Amino acid sequence: MEKMINYIKLSRAEIGKVIFPLKEQIRNAFITVFAVVAIVSLFLALVDAIMSFSLSKLI
Repeated sequence: MEKMINYIKLSRAEIGKVIFPLKEQIRNAFITVFAVVAIVSLFLALVDAIMSFSLSKLI
């Protein structure tokens, strides 16, 4: 039981050392990830359209 209590005390101490991100940092990260995903999706859609058009002309 003493080990469990010691574990909980150490866990609380470690949680106190954690630096959580600010609301602004989370928002900026979200916007960045969303923009990158949107750009990559548009690029892949363009590549798919070009390949589909090219293959339809060959067949």
